[in-house]
Amino acid sequence: MASGKAVDAVYKVKIPPAAAKLRELYYMAHFMHSHTAHFYALAAPDFVVGPDAPPAERNILGLVGKVGLDLGKQVIRQREIMQVVQQMIGGRATHPVWCLPGGVTRPLTREDRETIKGFAPGLVGFAELGLKLFDDLVLKNKAYLDLILGDGYELVTNYMGLVDEKNRVTFYDGTVRVVDPEGKEIDRYDGADYLDHVAEHVEPYSYLKFPFLKKIGWQGLKEGKGTSIYQAAPLARLNVASGMATPKAQAAYDKMYSTLGGKPVHKLMATHWARLVELLYAAERLAELVEDDEILDPNVRVIPSTTPSEGVGVIEAPRGTLTHHYWTDERGIVTKANLIVGTTNNNAPISMAVKKAAAKFIGKGGEVKQGLLNMVEMAFRIYDPCFSCATHSLPGQMPLTVEIRDASGETIRTVSR
Repeated sequence: MASGKAVDAVYKVKIPPAAAKLRELYYMAHFMHSHTAHFYALAAPDFVVGPDAPPAERNILGLVGKVGLDLGKQVIRQREIMQVVQQMIGGRATHPVWCLPGGVTRPLTREDRETIKGFAPGLVGFAELGLKLFDDLVLKNKAYLDLILGDGYELVTNYMGLVDEKNRVTFYDGTVRVVDPEGKEIDRYDGADYLDHVAEHVEPYSYLKFPFLKKIGWQGLKEGKGTSIYQAAPLARLNVASGMATPKAQAAYDKMYSTLGGKPVHKLMATHWARLVELLYAAERLAELVEDDEILDPNVRVIPSTTPSEGVGVIEAPRGTLTHHYWTDERGIVTKANLIVGTTNNNAPISMAVKKAAAKFIGKGGEVKQGLLNMVEMAFRIYDPCFSCATHSLPGQMPLTVEIRDASGETIRTVSR
C-alpha cells in the first residue's frame, strides 16, 4: 500500500475515489489479519497461558487449551475470511498485485461485494469478542493488571501516528501527527515532507537505524520530556489521536483510557489493548466501505501522463508509521529508494524497553529461568517487530542472548535461547 501510494506520487497522479476506497477496503482486511495473528498467536499466550509457562505451551495451541476449541476455530475461520477478502480485491493476500500508478487494475464486482457484505457482521463480532476476552482474562486478573500498570513495562516518549482532519485514527491516508509525553502536539506534517521532520541516527553495532525528531536533535536513548525519541505502534496511534472514527471502536477507546487513568498512556502492555481497539475499528471501517455504492464505480484508474521523478507514500502499517520514498529516471526506473518501516521507527523504544524490563526483572544473584527470558521478550513482542524487513537480514531464528553484568560492567553470566 505504501509502495502504491509512493508510485502515484512519482507520477503526480491523484487516483479515483473508487480506487482509494478499494485500497482502503483491502487494507482493513489486512490490518485485521495482522492484528489477529499477533494478539492470538504471539501476545495472548503470555497472559492466558502465563509468562512462566513452558515455551511448548506458550503458543496458539496452549491458548486454545485454556479458552476452548470453539474460540480456536473462530480465530482460524475469521483469519481465513480476512485472507479471502484480500484475495478477492487485490489478487493476493498480504502482498496485493493490483496496485498501479494512478489506481488499481480492476474494480470490485457486485458478487464479490455481496460476499464481503456477508462477512462484515461476523468480522465486527469477532473483534468485539477479542475485547471481551481481554476484559475477562486480563483486566479481571489482578496479577496481569498489575503487570500492565507496573513500571517494568513503562516508557515515557513522544508518539507518532496518522490522523484524519478531525485528529482521529486513520490507517490508509492522513497527516502525520506527533505529541509529547504530556499529549501536546509538537509536530504535524504531510508525509511527503518527512525528511524535514525525521532523521535517522546510526550506531556501529546495528544495521537498524534509530529515527528521531529532527527539530529536537539526537540525544541518545533518553526518555522523558524533551526526548527526541518517539514510538509509532498501536498505543502510539491512540495516544496521538483524539478518538476513533467508528462508534464501537470509540466506545472501546474511551473505556481503555478511562480504565488507565487518561492519556497519553505510557504503560507498554496497554499496546495489546490498543491493538484490539484498532482491530474493531478496522472491522467497522470495512463494513462501512463495503456499503458505499461508490466502491462499485468502474473508474478505478487514471492513466499517468507526466514524466515520473520522485514521490513519497505514507501509511500506518500494523507495526507503525511506514514511509516509502522513491526517486526514478524519466522511464520510471527506480534509481534510489528510502524506506522507514514501523520496526525502524520503534527501534529506539524497543531497545529502551528491553533494557528496562531486564533491569526490573533480573534480581541480584537470582536464577535466570526461561520465564524471566520470556518476560524480557515481552518487552519487544509488544511492538510486533519485524527485524528482517527493517534490516534486510533473515537469519532464520531469533538469537536472543541475555548478558548479566555487575555494577562494574563485568559479564557474570550469559543465558541464551
